Amino acid sequence: MKKPASSSSHNTRPTNLKMLAAYLNLSPSTISFVLNDSPGRSIPMATRDRVKAAAAKFNYQPSMIARTLQGKRMQTIGVLLPELGEGYHSQVLSGVGDLLIREGYFYFTVHHRHKQELISAYPDLLRSRGVDGILAIDTHLDSPLPLPTVLVAGHTTLPGVTNVILDHQRAAKLAIHHLYELGHRKIAFMQGQPFSSDSDVRWTATLESAHELGLEVSEELTVHLEKDSHSPEISYPGIRRLIRSHRHFTAVLCFNDVSAMGSIRALHEAGLHVPADVSVLGFDDIQSAAFQVPSLSTIRQPLQKMGSTAAQMLLKKLAGKTTPDLVHVAPELVVRESTAPASSKPPKKHTKAN
Repeated sequence: MKKPASSSSHNTRPTNLKMLAAYLNLSPSTISFVLNDSPGRSIPMATRDRVKAAAAKFNYQPSMIARTLQGKRMQTIGVLLPELGEGYHSQVLSGVGDLLIREGYFYFTVHHRHKQELISAYPDLLRSRGVDGILAIDTHLDSPLPLPTVLVAGHTTLPGVTNVILDHQRAAKLAIHHLYELGHRKIAFMQGQPFSSDSDVRWTATLESAHELGLEVSEELTVHLEKDSHSPEISYPGIRRLIRSHRHFTAVLCFNDVSAMGSIRALHEAGLHVPADVSVLGFDDIQSAAFQVPSLSTIRQPLQKMGSTAAQMLLKKLAGKTTPDLVHVAPELVVRESTAPASSKPPKKHTKAN
């Protein structure tokens, strides 16, 4: 009598579909239908249980390559983003991941540091690994991808691509009106790095909102971020230069929360107090914003919601459903300790930043 395939740990030969079929005395197609949860086949529950038990016993996994060749979905998404770390991108990714996990999807993440050659190469590499669609966060695309695609903060109009973006006009109004109502008229403005997808649209919205209130946005009180980093160091040198110029300002409107943290550090080292001497307003409301000293007033982007919304849009695309070209998400002003009424007197000159 022929012995069935051994489950001994000493047997290193992987079990294939044909071997499993022989062991169960079932057709390979029946086993494939069960393990791939394929619809349209009436297979008794007892048979399904036998197949799954044998697959677990022999550590058998369906071939993903075979699944692709059969025209079936891999239940896998490719995610493009600039970097992995604490802050904006990780919170958006968290929203993406939570929804995909609930829906039974696996996902790959690749980070590109805004390098165009990587942004161009990664979609084809992910496609070769069988992903069903692409979700790109803060990534500039010049042309549509060969797979269903959804962007978060992409700010590019591409046929068939859905963009999930913050309402930056509303965000700029919330930020500038908050500082204006506190009596701030000498505001230092911060423009984001040129490679960041949000920089141009947010800067344009900021200029428009300032103009509506008659506020001057002068080059002398503008900090241009350039460094490819997502740590507080991005704003620190610019704020130090601003302090050394001895130009009077009572508030700093920052590009994001980490640049607000770097600004507070530079002001502190110069002997200036936040918010007594200078108010600082951030943007994003990352998780650590509430735990800074002082805690950050900021414009909240619902980052996890943006991620989950983008994932929902992508799954709709994969299901053949129609999705809008643009999905706007509303911002919110969060007032904490780093903003206060403008001081009526300029702070005393300090020399610590020299």
